[in-house]
Amino acid sequence: MIAKMKFINMIGPKDDLDIIVEKYLSKYEIQLENTMAELKDLQNVTPCMEVNPYKDSLAKAEELAAMTKHADPLKKTVGAQKAIEIVESLDGKRERFRKKRGMLEEKKQKIAKAIQDIEPYRNVNHDIRDILHFHSIKFRFGKIPVEFYEKLERYVYDELSTIFYKCQSNAEYIWGVYFVPATEAEKVDAVYASLHFERFHMPEGYEGTLEEAYEIFTQKMEKAESTIAKLEEKMEQDLLESLDDIYAARDELAVLSENFEVRKLAAYTHSGDKTFFILCGWMTKKDAEKFEKEVEQDENVFCIIEDGQENNLSKPPTKLENPKIFKPFEMFVRMYGLPDYNEFDPTIFMALTYSFIFGAMFGDVGQGLFLLIGGALLYKFKKMDLAAIISCCGIFSTFFGFMFGSVFGFEDVIDAVWLRPLSAMTTLPFIGKLNTVFVIAIAFGMGLVLLTMMFHIINGFKQKNMEAALFDTNGIAGFVFYAAVVAVVVLFMTGQKLPAGIVLVVMFVVPLLVMALKEPLTALVEKKSEVMPKEKGMFFVQAFFELFEVLLSYFSNTLSFVRIGAFAVSHAAMMEVVLMLAGAENGASPNWIVIVLGNLFVCGMEGLIVGIQVLRLQYYEFFSRFYRGGGREFKPYRTSKAVK
Repeated sequence: MIAKMKFINMIGPKDDLDIIVEKYLSKYEIQLENTMAELKDLQNVTPCMEVNPYKDSLAKAEELAAMTKHADPLKKTVGAQKAIEIVESLDGKRERFRKKRGMLEEKKQKIAKAIQDIEPYRNVNHDIRDILHFHSIKFRFGKIPVEFYEKLERYVYDELSTIFYKCQSNAEYIWGVYFVPATEAEKVDAVYASLHFERFHMPEGYEGTLEEAYEIFTQKMEKAESTIAKLEEKMEQDLLESLDDIYAARDELAVLSENFEVRKLAAYTHSGDKTFFILCGWMTKKDAEKFEKEVEQDENVFCIIEDGQENNLSKPPTKLENPKIFKPFEMFVRMYGLPDYNEFDPTIFMALTYSFIFGAMFGDVGQGLFLLIGGALLYKFKKMDLAAIISCCGIFSTFFGFMFGSVFGFEDVIDAVWLRPLSAMTTLPFIGKLNTVFVIAIAFGMGLVLLTMMFHIINGFKQKNMEAALFDTNGIAGFVFYAAVVAVVVLFMTGQKLPAGIVLVVMFVVPLLVMALKEPLTALVEKKSEVMPKEKGMFFVQAFFELFEVLLSYFSNTLSFVRIGAFAVSHAAMMEVVLMLAGAENGASPNWIVIVLGNLFVCGMEGLIVGIQVLRLQYYEFFSRFYRGGGREFKPYRTSKAVK
């Protein structure tokens, strides 16, 4: 069911806007609309151009709260000014922490770079200061590709005045240092450069050997990491000590910020030297009546409640209010589309027909109870709507299990209250023997098609759409035609006397002509100047083929319900296969492992397929006849304080 909506206009002093939002909008559900858009024809109305003063502080508070790693705070409240002071103080402390940490990280990166540079030369067991202060001998630290080092050794090494000290290597490079007399340095450097030797300039300041320098830098790295860790621990500890204040400030600022955001939807009007705000939106009829009574006692607020929708630019939002047992099925309705405010809510219809058809297609006492209990437990602990739907389907599966006399596939445990899907047959005129569940499924489908046509007619009148209500294929004309077909089929199959020929002509031909001429008939009802289209020949050709398509769709849609009986039969057949594999035919002792696994397989696989097929019937055979789903969801404004 769709809740009745009222359009609310609130007017009051601008300075009291935050107080009124806190006092009323946190208590009642109201979907606010853009006041400037709703009142665009009014003069002397201006929008709010103020900047939210709480937005930045709220963002800082949320960052601080996130740094506490979701610790559990005590419930505490603070005022607006106090909240801002708390946040600014802690944010200043956090900023100082960031700067100090940034300096330590920079220092750490320099140490890491030094370690990376000297690591390949750790086995140079000479005091680095001695090497750096050679006068007659020049040194060059660096790396050379492996293939060029081989060329160096093979072709030019013996002819050069150089010594290459190999330090470390991998598959690509060899790191080392070469020494050369100062007088030969220019020539030798050129040769090494031609062999792609990449120099590394060893900075001064190292003490002892490179191994000793490496150890010193490693210790400095550990110390820097330890300092950063202690700094972070100190900051975290400071935040934890202020945990209650942080969350209290965040919650207060969230409320203030959300309240202030309402101004974006408000409009201002002036009267003399005073400024007033105007807020408008949608409320349920129940809340609107309570709100009106409460506001009557407030001298600062003036409220106007409008019953009709003619003066409102915005379309009323849709709020579904269904009994708790049917509420999970709203998920399927939303998947198709939320109903329009003036449309029929199909939730209860879908809940009953979906569960009933599922049970008929999946009738088994044992498996039905498994779905019922399993779905109920899953819904209780996980709050999954789909689990609640499965549980409801389990009720009808259990019911039809008793009707069919099936318990976990065994058909000799209880007697069938109604029939056995595999063996029940019915003799029909001109057709012969046909499975009974097929016949009943088609008859059941015909009844539901007529019911959905009635829903379509109701929607048409509610929306004042005469073409849909009177002349559409699912309107009164289509209902009369299809009902006549159903009546004739039932009378013929049961051996009853058919109506007179003139009655059949009226019941069949007249509705078809009305459906074919629905456009000119609608124009006639709506008193339009042009009744018939200009191109009459094309109109009649198009009407003929559309009528043929309608007749074909009636036939195919009716036959579509055979799947209900087909799955009821296939379920029984699959369980017979399971019992046969378990060796349980003819009263033999069954293999219970096969029985359990087979039931689980059938319950999972066929249950999924049946669920999808029933949903297909809902969407394509039912919803397509009467339901559009073009509504917009009711999204009420609520302050953070109200949500907590």
